[in-house]
Amino acid sequence: MPEVQTPFDAARLDRLMEEAGIDVLLATSKHNVQYLLGGHRAIFFDYMDAMGLSRYLPVVVYPKGAPDKAAFFGHRLEGFQREVKPFWTPEQQTNSSGAVDVMKKATDYLKSSGVAAKRIGIETTFMPMDSGAALKSAMPDSEIKDALVVLERQRLRKSPQELAMLKTASEKVIDAMMATIAQSGPGTTKAEITETLRREEVNRGLNFEYCLIAAGTSHNRAPSPQRWEEGDVLSVDSGGNYHGYIGDLARMAILGEPDSELEDLLGEIETIQRAAFKPIKAGVGGGEIYSAGEALVAKSKQHNNLDFLAHGMGLVSHEAPHLTNHGPVPYTDEDAHRPLEAGMVISVETTLKHPTRGFIKLEDTIAVTEAGFEIFGEGGRGWNKGGTAARV
Repeated sequence: MPEVQTPFDAARLDRLMEEAGIDVLLATSKHNVQYLLGGHRAIFFDYMDAMGLSRYLPVVVYPKGAPDKAAFFGHRLEGFQREVKPFWTPEQQTNSSGAVDVMKKATDYLKSSGVAAKRIGIETTFMPMDSGAALKSAMPDSEIKDALVVLERQRLRKSPQELAMLKTASEKVIDAMMATIAQSGPGTTKAEITETLRREEVNRGLNFEYCLIAAGTSHNRAPSPQRWEEGDVLSVDSGGNYHGYIGDLARMAILGEPDSELEDLLGEIETIQRAAFKPIKAGVGGGEIYSAGEALVAKSKQHNNLDFLAHGMGLVSHEAPHLTNHGPVPYTDEDAHRPLEAGMVISVETTLKHPTRGFIKLEDTIAVTEAGFEIFGEGGRGWNKGGTAARV
């Protein structure tokens, strides 16, 4: 029988499972199923889960050290995709309809395949209660353990293909932002700008996820009827999804010309960003990013209004590496105490909530390389002029 080729580093996953005391993994989140299957996403359930009285729940079964016994259990509509591109797993069934029947198929397979299943790793955050109850009922002698951290660590280093996806996503988001700002003139509402950005991202092959948008002196970032008027600053922070991978960047705009104070404020944010980029390199401690960024924040006259943040990016926002334990998303800072690795992708963002000039922010996506770093989507870093398309 030919050796089974996995689309991920199976040796790394085996090692992480061994360290966590897990015999077999049952992945059920869309992002980890996509990762483990090498890019598969159910087209019918790309942006929804509900179906009838249940929900879509894919299950990838991966036994430690035995990829030849791996399996995928999916929805019946995924059979069409299977015909076009079969999955790599030796066992693959696309005949389920909900969260309970798919788990029965997975547990029936566990019991009949002979794989070790004394310790089963699941994503507790991404398994509904009825499916979890079905798992426990079918495998009463197995210990159920949380495998979320195992899968986070597995996805930590991005493959060349993943890096290409993230770079494309970032560049397309920046292009869409620049086009949106150029089209938006005086009197355009934040809701209208958001809708324009959605169209521009979709037209570039992205799935629009969100736009956090602030205008004038307000720090409120929800789309609204508030108008963008002459002299107002505009902060646009958007996530665009490219085949599952997220481009998440923030840029600034203004109607008219920025005065010297605005130039200085954005210039200081740019300086903090660049300082945080500088130490990024494989082998350098992850905490050096925060040391560099926060040192300049502390020296700033605006330190009471400045926030600095760095976090991992990929299929999930705020995935590993985890570089801080005091950010807006709660997790530990284990990667601040470990060396950076080539293939990590980090979002670096500096935010100024100025009491009179408004919400000013830059956010960038940085890939760690052996020699240093690469910026994904570097354009539009200064004060971008609004309404220029209308004036041409």
